[in-house]
Amino acid sequence: MAKVKERKENALVRYFRETRAEMGKVHWPSREETLRLTQIVLTVTVGMAIFLWLMDVLFDWWLGGVLESDPWRIGLAIAAFAISVVAAVVLGRQQE
Repeated sequence: MAKVKERKENALVRYFRETRAEMGKVHWPSREETLRLTQIVLTVTVGMAIFLWLMDVLFDWWLGGVLESDPWRIGLAIAAFAISVVAAVVLGRQQE
């Protein structure tokens, strides 16, 4: 009895067939949804960039005052730190 040799499926062909089947299952967003989500991402990105830039400017100003031994800027930095610690404690207790 002769053995029937089973033909092995080409892995590359199988990959592309399965990929095409999966792409058919994907929910593609509409044009309006894509534009809205893009606007949200850009707004958050620009907002965070501005926030980080302002924090950098503020910390640079405070550190410059510390290095120059400017008591006004040192006192303002200590006051801002104390206020932020108090705010963090109060907000932390409200979360509980």
